[in-house]
This record gives sequence, structure tokens and C-alpha cells, in this order.
Amino acid sequence: MSIIYILLVLLIVTRIFGEISERMGQPALLGELISGICLGVIVHHYEQSFPILSNLSSNEVFTALTDLGIFFLMLLGGMELQPVKLLKSSKGAFVVATGGMLIPFGLGLGFGYLVLPPSAIRDAQALFLGTVLAVTAVPVSVKALMDLGKLESRVGQIIVSAAVIDDTLSLILLAILTGVIQTGSAPDMATLLLLLGKVVLFFVIAGALGHYLFPLIGNWLRKSQAEEFEFSMLLIAAFAYALLAEELGMHFILGAFLAGLFFRRKTIDAESFDDIMLKIKGLTSGFLAPIFFASIGLHLDLVALQEIPLFVAAFILLACAGKIVGAGLCARSVGLSPHDSVAVGVGMNARGAVELIIADIALRAGIFSSPQPVPPLIEYMFSAVVIMAIVTTLMTPPVLKWTLQRD
Repeated sequence: MSIIYILLVLLIVTRIFGEISERMGQPALLGELISGICLGVIVHHYEQSFPILSNLSSNEVFTALTDLGIFFLMLLGGMELQPVKLLKSSKGAFVVATGGMLIPFGLGLGFGYLVLPPSAIRDAQALFLGTVLAVTAVPVSVKALMDLGKLESRVGQIIVSAAVIDDTLSLILLAILTGVIQTGSAPDMATLLLLLGKVVLFFVIAGALGHYLFPLIGNWLRKSQAEEFEFSMLLIAAFAYALLAEELGMHFILGAFLAGLFFRRKTIDAESFDDIMLKIKGLTSGFLAPIFFASIGLHLDLVALQEIPLFVAAFILLACAGKIVGAGLCARSVGLSPHDSVAVGVGMNARGAVELIIADIALRAGIFSSPQPVPPLIEYMFSAVVIMAIVTTLMTPPVLKWTLQRD
């Protein structure tokens, strides 16, 4: 029954903080993140009083629920977007994604070589820092834009498109990082070309199925008589897309996003679509999304702030500067106004999803265990990365709202 206790506590705390955040004129996402941080601080300080909550990181059921939170956030985000508008913004979004990825990656890589002590795996450690600065948390950006009612705006379209492209490009960086961790050297060109081929194959298959198969299934659904059959078929399609993405070496969030993108009003009748949309919104915003965002806050470990404060502060500054300047300048180059360009940079600045996954992969691979004895900078690097992810995620909703309101 421990999972029921966990969900009860998290839902009470997140919904209270979310309501307070909304009443203060901020997105509920901000309150949900802060609730996770506050709960995490209390739990870490009184571990013996909260044994179940203090071991959430090793609770497989809770981890699965947070994955479902990411899944449904991306599914809902895809459903709320219009594919035609997204396609129109894709050219500019690719430019924004490239600048918003290469500049932070270069800053992180250079910073790593500048401050990290020499060791046999220093290359992997520096590459890790560059990779975690380069990625964008798509679910965080999608939720922030939905809360602000800006998901369908041109700025929203470019942010989401660029974030999805960033996540796709991050696969290449992750492949290089994995190769360096495992073998001590970058993967060869054949391995990278194979990965790129899988990415192209995924989008070709997903696009063909969405364009040709979804309408056929929609026609069949109009004749179905089973209760909630349309809702079940959407979930089946989304899970199938997510599984296809994982089989081809990508993160499942891309599959969930594309499934939602191809599920349109014309796929089934408008009334059924609106009904399904309400159910997905209720399940996501009322249950799974608060759990996911609270889990990010629960990852916070304040020890790094005591042991390596200068490193943490510099890393956060580099993260913000890299995304806002890199993505913002590229947004300006494709014709956006100065305010909109800043908004794009701010919207791309959130981390917390793929970045935490990459950090977990690096932790399990042991890149924070060399040289021996382990210096504090290496020992607490993982915590520093998590703090950076949480700070940039916390910053995004209020700063994005302020920027868009000024415009």
C-alpha cells in the first residue's frame, strides 16, 4: 500500500501549492515544482520519520508513474498543436534548435575541460557537462505554454518544435557520450550514421502511419459500440508510437508527441475528439503531471551548494546564457521580434526530463568515481546537474510569462 500513501501525500501537497501558484498569477507547474522541493527538503532532514518517501528514487512503481506523467504531457501537447502550423514553423525551429544546442554544448564542454581535474575519464565528464546543457525539457516547455495559453502562438510553435528537434539531436550526443563512457573513445562514423538512419526511419514510419492509417482507424471507430473505445484506441496508438521510438533508440516522449499530433478532429468526429481531450487533460493535469513535476523537485540535494557553490553557480549561469543567447539569437535571425526571441530562449531554457535521464545513465556508468580519491567537484557533480535542472525549470514559467506579457 506504500504507493497509495505516496500518491496521497504528493497529490495533497502539489494541488495546494499549484492552487497557491495560480492565485499568485503564476502557472500551476511552478507550485508543483516548489512543492516537490519543499517536500524533498523535509524528507531528507527527517528520513527516519518518512522512510517510504525517503526511498522514492528506488521505488519502481513511482518511477513508472512519473514516466506516465511525461508520456501524457507529451500526448496532450501533441493533441493541442496544429500540424500545419507546426510544419510552417519547422524551418525556423530547426535554426533555433541548432543554435540552442550547439552554443550550450560548447560552453559546457569548454567549462568541463577548464575546471575538471585530469583523469582517465575526463573526456567523458566534460562531454557529459556539454550534453546536459544542450538538451531541453520538452514536457516542461509544453506545460508552461499550455498554462499560459500560448501553445498555439508562433512563439509556442517554435519553442515546441525546436525542443522536439533538440531532443532528437540529443540522441546523437547521448550516443557519443555512451561510447566514450564504455570504450573511452567516441563511436565511429558508421555507428553515428546508423543512429541517424534510425531517426529518419522513425519519422518516416510515424508520418506514414499518422497520415494514412489514422484516418482509416477513425472511420472504423465511428462504427464502434464499446464504451470509451475511441479513448482506448488513442492510448494504443500512442503506446505503439512510444514503443517504436524506443525500439529505434529514441526516447518514448517523441512517440507520444507524434501520436497526439496526428490524432485530429477529422480523425474522428469533433464531439468525440473534444470528449477525449477533456479526459486526457483531466488525467494529465489532475493526476500525472503534478506527480511528475513534484518528482523533479524531490531530486534536489542541497549538499552540492555547501561543497561546490561556485561550480553550481557558474554552471547555472552557463546553462541560462547558453540557451537564451543561443536560441534567442537564432530566433531573431529567422524574423522574430526582440521580445519573442527572448521568449523563445527562455522557453528553451528548461531542463529536467531527458537531462535527468542522461545524468542517471552517467551515474550508473561510474563517471563520477574518478580520479581516486574522488575530489568534491566530481563527487557532487551529479547533484550540481540536478540543481541546475531544477533552477532552470523553476525559472521558465514565471520568466516566460513576464516576457510574453511585456510583448
